[in-house]
Amino acid sequence: MHVHYRSAFRSDLLCNQVVVVTGGGSGIGRCTAHELAALGARPVLVGRTLEKLKRVQGELAEAGCDAGVRVIDIRDGAAVREGVAGILSEHGRIDGLVNNAGGQFTSPLRDISDNGWNAVIRNNLNGGFSMMREVFLQWMEAHCGVIVNIVAPVDFGFPNMGHSGAARAGMINLTQTAALEWVHRGVRVNAVAPGTIATSGMATYPEEQQKRFLSRRDHLPFRRMGTEAEVSAAICFLLSPAASYITGECLQVDGGLRIAKHIWPVPDHQAMPPYDPFGRSVLPDFLTKS
Repeated sequence: MHVHYRSAFRSDLLCNQVVVVTGGGSGIGRCTAHELAALGARPVLVGRTLEKLKRVQGELAEAGCDAGVRVIDIRDGAAVREGVAGILSEHGRIDGLVNNAGGQFTSPLRDISDNGWNAVIRNNLNGGFSMMREVFLQWMEAHCGVIVNIVAPVDFGFPNMGHSGAARAGMINLTQTAALEWVHRGVRVNAVAPGTIATSGMATYPEEQQKRFLSRRDHLPFRRMGTEAEVSAAICFLLSPAASYITGECLQVDGGLRIAKHIWPVPDHQAMPPYDPFGRSVLPDFLTKS
């Protein structure tokens, strides 16, 4: 029995389900894998770096959970096809897919090269599509299932990350399209759009962007960054039977970012404390010292 993660959901909510988590070696993916295990699921961690995946697999093993590991470069359609087939061969089923893997870099549009643009689109859009398609074709089309795509709040553009914004907006539209095309096969497809979430991935950005992350807290109605667990809870809800009448939706987990108004400044407050049943997040120094 998994004892470390204190999920808000009942412990057998996803009992015996196999859920693939791309980008499962760190950040939101790692946290989600831990919560899935706490809910009785068998997470299958997917990523490009075996060492990172094995580390999370070891954490789960210490808590008594059997998690799978599969190295897949989601940017390579053939690798995705083979990887999904391998997961099915090893685990026998795929009940859920959390399309979490992605990556980007900061840059104004004018400075993004063709290679830089294509790299982000391949990672954040093409890779997500390939995973969805292969999981559907190889299992869910005949057996039902649930897909949750991790995107970003892109309603008002994505300055300084236009390549990622375009890809994430594409994933939101793809979520809606797949929800309609696959509903008669018993497949629900939704998205979660995390706002400013405190994760280990923030350490990869330059100092200037890290300062923007810190200053953004003062403009959020919640006056704080979100936790990985607050995103994971939304993902697990959408994977669960509690969301059985929800498809084609994008759930914003952003501390009120979409409704923030310069004409209505929110006073400083601590009225919205963080929810963190995980307690094992690995945060970069600039967050822990701020």
